[in-house]
Amino acid sequence: MTVNNESPNGGVPVQAEPEGASTGAPADYPPATRAGISMFGVSGSGDTSGFGGLVRRHSVVVETPRPYGGYFDEVVDALESAFPSFNDAIEKVVVDRGELTLHIKPERIAEVCQSLRDDPSLRFELCSSVSGVDYLGGDVKRLHAVYHLTSMTYRRWIRLEAAVPAEDPHLPSVTSVYPTADWQERETYDMFGIIFDGHPNLTRILMPDDWEGYPQRKDYPLGGVPVEYKGAEIPPPDQRRSYQ
Repeated sequence: MTVNNESPNGGVPVQAEPEGASTGAPADYPPATRAGISMFGVSGSGDTSGFGGLVRRHSVVVETPRPYGGYFDEVVDALESAFPSFNDAIEKVVVDRGELTLHIKPERIAEVCQSLRDDPSLRFELCSSVSGVDYLGGDVKRLHAVYHLTSMTYRRWIRLEAAVPAEDPHLPSVTSVYPTADWQERETYDMFGIIFDGHPNLTRILMPDDWEGYPQRKDYPLGGVPVEYKGAEIPPPDQRRSYQ
């Protein structure tokens, strides 16, 4: 298509075919797109907006050596005393950005939560959040369930993390320990497809019951539906051109 890119009156140029535009945007084929790159595949622009093709490096999470600092040593020592299978259940202890994370074997997550809640020296009475993370391309067990626990008695906060593969994303529900996890586990199941065995009613909570796939997995197609706004129709993301 040939168009005139200059306005006859020196004003705004008329619409022209964007230079370098293509229909093979990464958004069209998410499964073939490497994890950690931007949406539209631009390179060489130096853009730092998140859409400039910058590649995010995958960092390896390594265990933090003692002493951990603050109250973290007290929490780990108390859990080790309260939970006899500590060495078998805890894969590693990580302190990063001022936050304590205990990486738990999936099959032991409910048992660890029980000890964290009930032991008098721990008293993590509240599970404030259960969420998911997809480390596509960065971890064989790419789906991680993340739990934020709060001790209102001692005013302390910790994170628990349990990793499962996408091919077998099962781990025990903690709703029997923390009833607040009921809807949180449902949302994590709905968005990431992590199956919480023993949940009283593990159904979708945001998407329709017959929805296929899990929208927050990294390999989920952008898809979408056209949106009409003031007479204009905006196509879904997977039908838009590649921004250059």
